[in-house]
Amino acid sequence: MEINAAASGAMLKRERVRDAILELIEARRPGDAIPSERVLCSRLGVSRPTLRAAVGELVVAGLLVREHGRGMFVAAEKITQELVSDRNAFSLPQAGGVWTSRLLELSTLPAGARVGRKLRISPAAEILYVARLRLVDGSPMAIEHLHVRADLVPDLTSDELEQGDLYEHLRDRHGVQVSEAVQSIEPTVVTRAEADLLEVPELSPALLFERLTADTRGRPVEYVHSLYRGDRYRIVSRLTLGPRDEQPTTKEGHHPGIPPGDFTGGDPVTFSTRGIVQQGN
Repeated sequence: MEINAAASGAMLKRERVRDAILELIEARRPGDAIPSERVLCSRLGVSRPTLRAAVGELVVAGLLVREHGRGMFVAAEKITQELVSDRNAFSLPQAGGVWTSRLLELSTLPAGARVGRKLRISPAAEILYVARLRLVDGSPMAIEHLHVRADLVPDLTSDELEQGDLYEHLRDRHGVQVSEAVQSIEPTVVTRAEADLLEVPELSPALLFERLTADTRGRPVEYVHSLYRGDRYRIVSRLTLGPRDEQPTTKEGHHPGIPPGDFTGGDPVTFSTRGIVQQGN
């Protein structure tokens, strides 16, 4: 699959517009207005179609509300049910299949305010922005947007992003050992562009994963948001309700929302789980 330069650039521009609008949303309370389309287009230096595409994604995700004749407003907060087990940790089961990656975008750019805050770096510090399509047994399953600190992996290559396990590459080739992550999961639907990549109808249900991964020194390494097909992907939660005999574990498979492979160098993969969303009526 050849990367279309125009489509790739449009994806990156929409991603930056989305982050800028998210910054506005996070600085406001539910019900607060955000600037008009005209003001945002001028401030961000983008066309109305690009802005409307980004706003549309956030409306569908339930973060913004459009009111005809009045403008755009921050949506009401979602009701979040937290799943906890074993001292506020939740172990994720693995998914089967052969997982591969297809690179859509690889760019070096400033982190910006929102991503910089998540990675605890300056907004002017460089990150590697990666968009890639994840496939299972050759069928598209997810779209991943990765934001990785460039100073930790200055020589990360496109081959590493498409071949093998990314976390193994980070450990073996770049000396970065990831150890823990905070991940949220919530329902959403796909846009037309996402539907084309995932080979599903527009507005099909999907799962949105957001993850912040840290290394053994506690430094944030990557911020990722991923869109998984709702028609072919599900999560089965295994909760620990009490002590049990030790059982052998397997490294085979794929952990929901993260690349397959050895995440912690042999230790069980454990996440603090936030954002399993239950919508109110």
